[in-house]
Amino acid sequence: MAPRKSRTSRHLLGVVGITALATTATLLAAPSSTATAADSAVTVRPDPSVQQEKFEGWGTSLVWFADVTGGYPEEIREKLASLLFGDEGLALNIARYNIGGGNAPDVKDYLRAGGAVEGWWKAPDGTTRDDVDWWDAEDPADWNPKADATQRWWVDRIKGDIDHWETFSNSPPWFMTKSGYVSGGFDANADQLKPDSVDAFSAYLAGATRRLEQAHGIKVDTIDPFNEPNTDYWKTELGPDGEPVGGRQEGAHIGPDLQQTVIRSLAPALKEAKTGARISAMDETNPDLFAQNWNAYPDDVRDLVAQMNVHTYGTGGRTKVRDLAEAAGKPLWMSEVEGDWGDGQSFTDMRPGLGLAQHMVDDLRELEPRGWVFWQPVEDYDNMKPGGESAKGGNWGSIQLPFSCTSEDTLESCPVRTNTKFDTARNFTHYIKPGDRLIKVDDTSSAAAVSPKDDGATVVHVNSTTDSRTVTVDLSKFRRVSGDATVTPVVTSADGKLERRDPVAVTDKKAVIKVPAQSVTSFVIDGATARR
Repeated sequence: MAPRKSRTSRHLLGVVGITALATTATLLAAPSSTATAADSAVTVRPDPSVQQEKFEGWGTSLVWFADVTGGYPEEIREKLASLLFGDEGLALNIARYNIGGGNAPDVKDYLRAGGAVEGWWKAPDGTTRDDVDWWDAEDPADWNPKADATQRWWVDRIKGDIDHWETFSNSPPWFMTKSGYVSGGFDANADQLKPDSVDAFSAYLAGATRRLEQAHGIKVDTIDPFNEPNTDYWKTELGPDGEPVGGRQEGAHIGPDLQQTVIRSLAPALKEAKTGARISAMDETNPDLFAQNWNAYPDDVRDLVAQMNVHTYGTGGRTKVRDLAEAAGKPLWMSEVEGDWGDGQSFTDMRPGLGLAQHMVDDLRELEPRGWVFWQPVEDYDNMKPGGESAKGGNWGSIQLPFSCTSEDTLESCPVRTNTKFDTARNFTHYIKPGDRLIKVDDTSSAAAVSPKDDGATVVHVNSTTDSRTVTVDLSKFRRVSGDATVTPVVTSADGKLERRDPVAVTDKKAVIKVPAQSVTSFVIDGATARR
C-alpha cells in the first residue's frame, strides 16, 4: 500500500506513491459523464480462442481494517465478515496477512488507526529504540507467539473461505532499520533495511509465517517481503522534540539491488523454517516501476520468485508486465489497488462504483492477472467523512465504518455502510469465479471469462455515460452456440444492485440488450461453448 502522507492527501492530490491510496491522479478521476452518439450502441465480441490460465480469485489485504476490527463486538465483526467473504457479499477467497514490523516499546504510537500492526518479536523489559542487538531468531524467548491478536482473529474467522494465503511485509522491525522507525527512513530514497540485518529479516519473515501456519492450521502459499519498495513514499519526520510526527504507516525503501539480496536470503530461510511458502515479489506501486525492478534482477533471483505481484496505482505498463510474466512462465497477481473516483464521501453516487469497475476491467484486460486483490475494502468512515482528514471526504473502500468503535458499541452506534463500489465489484466477484479463464474481448469497457467446464461464459460491461446503451453481445467467436442459448443481464445502477433480469434469446449468435446509464452489467451466457 502506498504511503498515505495523510489519507486525505491521497484522494485530494492523487499523491504519487501511495499504496493504499492512489499513486496517480488517474485513479482519482471520476468516470466521464458525457455520452456521444457513438457511445449509444456497442458491440461486445468475446473470443474464447484466446484463454488465460485459471483465474485464482479475488482477495484483500487484512490490514489495517483487521487490526482495528478484530477486537470489535461480535455482531460488527460478523457483519463485516459476511460483506467481505460471504456468498452474498464480495465473496473473496484470497487473503494477505501483514507481518507487522513494530516500533520500539518506548516509541509513542504516531501511526494511523490500524497502522501499528504488532510485530512478532518479544523485547526484553526496558528495551528502547537504541537497543538493536538483542533479537535472535533461534531464541524462542525473543518471539511473541500471541502477537497481533486482532488481525489473527480474522485469520481464524475466514480460513474456511480462503483458497490462497499470502504473508507480506511493509517494514522490517525497528531494530533492523537504519532510522530506528518502521515508518521509513529520514531519507525516503535511501535503503531502510540495514545490510547486516538482511538474514535476520529473512528469518523473521519465515519464522512469523511458520508460526502463523502452525497456530491457525493454515498453509501459506506465498510470501512477499516488500511493499512498494523502490519509491520515495516512506519517510519518518521528527518534530522539534525529537518525536516522530510524519510518516503514519509502516514502509521501507528497498532498492532493486537490496531486493535481490533479500530474495536470495529469504529462500533458504523459508526452508529452514519448514514452511512451504514460496516467494512472491515485489508488490511495486505500478507496472512501469515493477518492470524496472524486475529487469534489474539477474536470472538466479528471478528463478527464486514463484509469483509476480504488482499494484496498479499507476496504470501504464500493464501489458509490459503481462509479457514479462508470460516470458518468465510465472503467475502474475494484481496484488493491491484502491481509489476514490469521486469528489466527496457518498454512498449513492455511481461514479466511485463506475471508476472502480472500469479499473477492474482494465486490469483484467491488459494485465491478465491470475488473482486480483483489494488494498482493503473496509475503510475508516471518520477518516473519509467531510471534515475528517479531508475537507470533502472520500470514497476509499467499498465498506466504511468508524475505526474508533469500542467493545460497548453495536451496529446501531457503529454502523457499517457500503457504497456503490461494493455493488459494482460484486458484478465481477459473483460472475467471474475462481477456476474461470479470462478471454479476449474487443471492447475496452468489458472483461470476459469462460467457465471451467466450458458450459458458459460471462461478460462484465461498464457503461459510464449518462445515457442508456444498446449492447450487442456477439458470440460468433464461440465454436458452438446452441439453439436455445441465452444471455441474462445482471444490472447494478442507481436503481438497483445486481438485478437479475429476464434472459434474452440469442439469435444468429447475437443478443441485443439495453443497459441503463451509469451501470455495470454482468452478461451471463448460457449455451455457448469454446469447444465443439
